[in-house]
Amino acid sequence: MLYQGDAIRVERQDGDIALLTLDLKDEAINKLSSSVIGELSKAVEVLESEIGLKGLLIGSAKDTFIVGADITEFHAMFAKDEAFLVDMNMRIHALFNRIEDLPFPTVTALNGLALGGGCELSLTTDFRVMADGAQIGLPETKLGIVPGWGGCVRLPRLIGADNAIEWIAGGSQNDAEAAFKVGAVDAVVPQAQLMDAARDLIAKANAGDFDYLARRAEKGSPLKLNAVEQMMAFETAKGYVAGKAGPHYPAPIEAIRVIQKGAGEGRERAQAIEAQAFAKLAKTNVCYNLVGLFINDQAVKKKAKQFEKDAKAVEQTAVLGAGIMGGGIAYQSAYKGTPILMKDIKSEAIELGLKEARKLLTKQLERGKLSQARLAEVLSNIRPTLSYGDFGQVDLVVEAVVENPKIKGAVLSEVEANVADDTILASNTSTISIDRLAANLQRPENFCGMHFFNPVHRMPLVEVIRGTRTSDAAVAATVAYARQMGKTPIVVNDCPGFLVNRVLFPYFGGFSGLVEHGVDFERADKLMERFGWPMGPAYLLDVVGIDTAVHASEVMAEGFPERMSHEGKSAIQVMLDNQRLGQKNGKGFYVYEEDKKGKPKKVHDEEAHRLAAEVVRETRDLSDDEIVARMMVPLCMETVRCLEDGIVGSPAEADMALIYGIGFPPFRGGALRYIDAMGVAEFVALAERLSSELGALYAPTSRLKDMANNGERFYPDSSES
Repeated sequence: MLYQGDAIRVERQDGDIALLTLDLKDEAINKLSSSVIGELSKAVEVLESEIGLKGLLIGSAKDTFIVGADITEFHAMFAKDEAFLVDMNMRIHALFNRIEDLPFPTVTALNGLALGGGCELSLTTDFRVMADGAQIGLPETKLGIVPGWGGCVRLPRLIGADNAIEWIAGGSQNDAEAAFKVGAVDAVVPQAQLMDAARDLIAKANAGDFDYLARRAEKGSPLKLNAVEQMMAFETAKGYVAGKAGPHYPAPIEAIRVIQKGAGEGRERAQAIEAQAFAKLAKTNVCYNLVGLFINDQAVKKKAKQFEKDAKAVEQTAVLGAGIMGGGIAYQSAYKGTPILMKDIKSEAIELGLKEARKLLTKQLERGKLSQARLAEVLSNIRPTLSYGDFGQVDLVVEAVVENPKIKGAVLSEVEANVADDTILASNTSTISIDRLAANLQRPENFCGMHFFNPVHRMPLVEVIRGTRTSDAAVAATVAYARQMGKTPIVVNDCPGFLVNRVLFPYFGGFSGLVEHGVDFERADKLMERFGWPMGPAYLLDVVGIDTAVHASEVMAEGFPERMSHEGKSAIQVMLDNQRLGQKNGKGFYVYEEDKKGKPKKVHDEEAHRLAAEVVRETRDLSDDEIVARMMVPLCMETVRCLEDGIVGSPAEADMALIYGIGFPPFRGGALRYIDAMGVAEFVALAERLSSELGALYAPTSRLKDMANNGERFYPDSSES
C-alpha cells in the first residue's frame, strides 16, 4: 500500500501500475469534500515520488465513481469573498494539473455516476473507460455556477465546443453511448470488464499504440477554431441558451462566455478565467438559493427513505375513478412497474382512463423513449374493471373520484368492505379533510390522503396526508408507493387544503383583491411571470379550472374564515357564473386556441376584461413592486402558519412542496428562503403595512414578529453553516 486515507488508497499492482481507489469511509457514495481533496493531494505526492511506475488507474470501490463535490460545504464556502474562492479553485486546478502531468499514461475507470468534480477529475487522465450503465456530466449550472475544476477548459478541447456547450449549459447527465459518440470516453465495456479494459489501455499507451502525450497536448492547447468558427459556435449558442434558460439563470450563458474567453488561451490562463467566473457566480443569490434547493431536496428524499424502511410491500394497487386523473395515476404506476387495477362504474369512463394512458405512452413512443414492446408491457400492467372482484389482493387503493365529500365518503366505505383488513386506502383529494373522509370508515388507521398534482406524469410532488387516526404503517406504505411511482412524497398533517393548496389560495386571494382595485389581470400575469413563476395567477386559474378553484376557495373559506372568506363576488366567481371554466372549455380569463402542436394557447379576450371590470370597487395606481407584494405576502405568510401549526415538518419540506407542487420560482428557493432573503424584519414590516389596509390575510404571526425582533431566520446563515 503506497497510501491509505479515509477516502483514497493507492496501491501498486503488477509491479509497475498504481491503482488509486476512491472509497469514502462510512458513505454510500464518493464525493469530493475538502478533506477528500486534501487526501488526493497527498496521494498525488506519493505518485510523483514513486520510482518505476508505468501507469495510473483511477477507480472506485463503490457503485458510483464520484457524484461531485460535497454540496453541503457550499453555503459556508461561498460566504467567503471572491478572492478566496478564486484562490481555492486555482489550488485545485494546480492539483488536477499535476495528475494530468504525471510522467506515465493515466486512465480513469468510470463504473457509475461521474458528475461535476468527478467528471472533471476523470478529464485530467489521458483516457477514460466507461461501464455501459454509467453516466457522466457537469450539472453545475443547475446550482447557479459553472464547472470550476477544469470542466470548461478540458471538455471543449476533448469533445469540441458545440458538444461541450450542450453538456455544460444544459447540465445534463449523459449515458455511456452518448459519451463515447462525442469522444468524452475512449471505450465502453460491460461492468465486469471495466478494470481489465483500463489496464489494457495503459499497456497499449506504453507500447506506443496510443499517443497519450499528444492527447495531453491537445487538452492543454487553445481550441482549434478560427474567428468565424468561434462566432458561429459561441454567439449562436448564446442566443439559443438564453432563450431556454431565461433571465433568472445566468450560469448557462456565463459557461459559454468562459469557454469562449478561454478558447484562445493555454491551460493555466483558461483555468484562471474559469475560476474567476465560478467565484463571481458563487456569490449570487441565485446560486445560494439553488444550492439550498439541492440540500432541501436531499433532506426531503432522506426523510421519505426513512418512512420507506418500515413500509410493507406494495406490489398490487388499484385506482377508483378512471377519468383523466385516474388514467394518469394508472399510467404512472404501470410505467414505473407496479401493476394497477383501474375501476369505474361506467365503461365509458374506463375507456377514457385507458385513452389517457395510451396517449401518454404514444408520446413516449413518438419521441423514441419507448419501444412498442415496452408500450405493450406497460399497458398490460393496467387492468380495467367494473367490479371489486380482484380487490382482495390489492395492497393499496387510490380513490380518485369527483372532489365531493359525500361521494368520496360513500366510495371509500364501499371499497373498504371489498379489500383485505390491512389494505391501505388513500384519497386523491386536493382540499377535503382526511378526518372528515375517515368518519365513516371501519379502519381509519388504514386511511390517509395521497394528493397528486395535475398532470400526474409531469408533476413530481405527492402530498401524503396524515389524519388524526392514520397509522404510521399507512403513511409508510403510501410514501413507499409514491417513491415507486417516481414521485417525491412529502408527509403533511390534515387541515383544509393541506399544505400546497392552503398556501396557494391566499395567493389567489391577493390576486382577487388586485382586480377589485382595478389592476389589469394581464398586467398581474406578466409581472408574476417576470418574477419567475411559470405562469401568472389568471393563467394558472384557467389551467387549474375556474370551477375547481371556486370549489377549493369555498373549502378554504370555511376552514379559515378570518383570512380566506370573501365579501361580494370575486373575478373568479364572475368567470364561473358566465360559464368560463378556463382551458377545459376554451375560455376563462383568456380564450384558448390550439397552437401548431395542438396545445392550448392563451389569447387576449375583451369579454373577459369586461367581466373582470364588474368587480372593481375602486381603482388604485399600484406600482409593480406593490402588485408583486400583494400576491407574495399572503402566500409566504400562509407558509409560515403551516410551519407553525405543524402541518409541515420543516422549512425544507415546505419550500420543496411549493417548488414541486405549484412551480414556485426555484431560483428564489421557496417561500421561507424568500423571506430570509428579504430579511424577516423587513418582511414583517411589509406584512404589517399591508395588513393594516387589507386585513388578516396579510397579518404576520406573533412568532414571526418574535423572529424579526430576535434576528432569527428560517435557515441558518451561511456563516453559521
